[in-house]
This record gives sequence, C-alpha cells and structure tokens, in this order.
Amino acid sequence: MRILLVEDDELLGDGIKTGLEQQGFTVDWVQDGEAANIAINVETFDALVLDLGLPKQSGLQVLQDMRTKKNATPVLILTARETIEDRIKGLDTGADDYMVKPFDLGELTARLRAVIRRSAERASPFIEYHGVKLDPSTQTVYVKNKPANISRREFALLEKLLANPGKVLSREMLVQTLYGWSDEIDSNALEVHIHNLRKKLGAKIKIKTVRGIGYLIE
Repeated sequence: MRILLVEDDELLGDGIKTGLEQQGFTVDWVQDGEAANIAINVETFDALVLDLGLPKQSGLQVLQDMRTKKNATPVLILTARETIEDRIKGLDTGADDYMVKPFDLGELTARLRAVIRRSAERASPFIEYHGVKLDPSTQTVYVKNKPANISRREFALLEKLLANPGKVLSREMLVQTLYGWSDEIDSNALEVHIHNLRKKLGAKIKIKTVRGIGYLIE
C-alpha cells in the first residue's frame, strides 16, 4: 500500500518513513502543505499520514481541500496537538483517525491498516481468495494454510490486485503501489513480479494480462 507522509520534522519524518517501509508500505514524504496538495492532485495514495502544524499551508487546510474536491483517500492525523477540541476539529474536517505524538510505530501501522480496510469496506483483517490468505499485519501469504515465500513487493502487488477483484488495474497504478519517488525501477520490474507470483501461487491465483492496459484477478 502506498502512503503519503506529510511531516515537516526531518528527523521524525525520516524515522516514520523508514519504519513504515519496514512494515511493507511504500512511502512518499513531503514536508509542507503546498507540496502535499501537489502530490495529492497528481498521484494516487492508499492513505495519508498528516501533521497539522505544517509550513506554507496547515494540515487542516490540506484535509479540507481534499474533502472539498471529493477526495476520499483515508487520512490519519499525526500531531502534537492533543486537546479534545483539536481532535474534534480534525475528525469533523474529515480525518479518519487521529493520533497524538509521541506515538508507537506499531500502533500507527495498525491504525493505517484499519483505515485502509474500512475505506475498502472490508470487515476482515485478512484477504482470502480461493484458498489463498493474505495477512497484512505480518506481510504473509498462506496457500492452504501453509506460508508461501513471497517478497515484500510481491505481497504489495498481490494485495492490491486481490483488493480489486474483477477490476483492471493499470500498469502505472501498480508500479506506483510498489515504488516510491526515490526508488529506482527497472523497465520490466512489474512483469517480473507478476511472473514470480504466477509461479509461486500456481493455479490458485489467476492473474490475467489485459494487453496494453494492465492486470486483473478475475
């Protein structure tokens, strides 16, 4: 899953980005409200982690602009503002969750998974399909209750496809799911991951190529 982190504290932002990436997220990081607005308008993210006290434009204004434009991307506010009034204002402006600094990284990742799951209207924390079970909390794939040897990016790719059954996902969207702005990408990287998933999961998962567009799971 691809996350936009909006945090102006360089040390904290670097720590959050590294921690979320270790938990399997693809993370892009900006440090002010104007940069966040540009990123939101030109890219697609599965969720935002949004600070409130930002340079150039406040986090609340970024959030308000998103919701005014009918952008329903889940937003988790992560801020030092801890009063009940601040929480109420953040949630009423359109945030899906609200956490106060200092925080536990494990709780942050669990809350992120929860807001993404709710936005997809998925009740279960797992994704199951024809004997294949994905556990986002452990980045594990089980085939007939036995763990499969799946890399981090293969897991992210499979999770995105299974979360959108029957829907053709463009090559560009899938690449954006797997790679952040700072990642180097080989021209055939996506095709290699698709090939590996087909080989590892066999007939359990049928990933169909839609020529010239992308891929889908029927």
